[in-house]
Amino acid sequence: MTTTSLTAAAEAAQLLPVFDSDRLAVELAAVTAHTWNVQRTHTYGGQVGRPAAIDWRVLPLRSLGGDPERTDPGGPGPQPFASTRWLSQLPYLAEILDSVPAPLNAVRLMALGPGAVSDPHRDPKYRLDRGIVRLHIPLVTDPAAVLVLDGVEHCWQPGTLWYGDFSREHLVRNTSQTVTRVHVVIDVLLTTDLAAWFPASWQQLLTRGEVLFNRTGPAEVPAWPGGLPYEALLPSGFADFDSPAPLDGSLIPAHIDRDADDVLALTVAGRTFALVPVDGTGEFRFSGWSEQRTFQPDSGGLTLRVRRGRALADRHVTAAPRAS
Repeated sequence: MTTTSLTAAAEAAQLLPVFDSDRLAVELAAVTAHTWNVQRTHTYGGQVGRPAAIDWRVLPLRSLGGDPERTDPGGPGPQPFASTRWLSQLPYLAEILDSVPAPLNAVRLMALGPGAVSDPHRDPKYRLDRGIVRLHIPLVTDPAAVLVLDGVEHCWQPGTLWYGDFSREHLVRNTSQTVTRVHVVIDVLLTTDLAAWFPASWQQLLTRGEVLFNRTGPAEVPAWPGGLPYEALLPSGFADFDSPAPLDGSLIPAHIDRDADDVLALTVAGRTFALVPVDGTGEFRFSGWSEQRTFQPDSGGLTLRVRRGRALADRHVTAAPRAS
């Protein structure tokens, strides 16, 4: 493994904590009395995709707005992530999630039925240099139920905690005739505290490589430092999460205000995004996204920042409270 290259890193790593698989199995039995909904995808444009064509089902424990029926992983949008009613039935798992030293996005129980095989695919947002990672805790598995990640077969054991680089090509395959494979899938922002859970062989990469670490943010959401609503002109790429050049593009009108639920939100190009404070200095990021894109108000407008690994670029744009 080199000190800078992510591609030289292994495709997966077991993290330090090991949890009580028996307790997790008992809790799982409390939420399996009904048939879970089929998994759906989520696009950067905020759209929920078609249901999976295979027996791949989901029970959402954290979702956008705490919706107990959403099976997609979600992303930036008008609602922040929140716990669903299902999590209250899983107190030990809730305790585990509280122990993760990083901001959580979606958390889902994902069940792959007997005979189900997914198509090979990539999930490009889960990258160390974007500061977003996906973790797994297996609950029920079988030697015939595997994850094939970057050509390597994995069958992780119940109660263990794993990181996988799901930006690489992967698929899931369950050729068991009787066992439904169930994992907890946790989408989380990478922090230095979470990096300490990685094995020793990863520490050089995490210390020196092209890795984006997020700050955890203040306990209380700070007040917006300017008046609201706040008007700005933003590059069209900044709120386009497919854009490879977020600071580029024509300037388009945007505004920041609080919605009916008192959530601070940015509206641009017909879409609304909940905002989350990065730290106590007045920098904000998109809820459901990492510090790969942030902005900070100042006396002359907004400073937009884009990070990729340890690289930082910024752009200043005109912005001010709306004139009364």
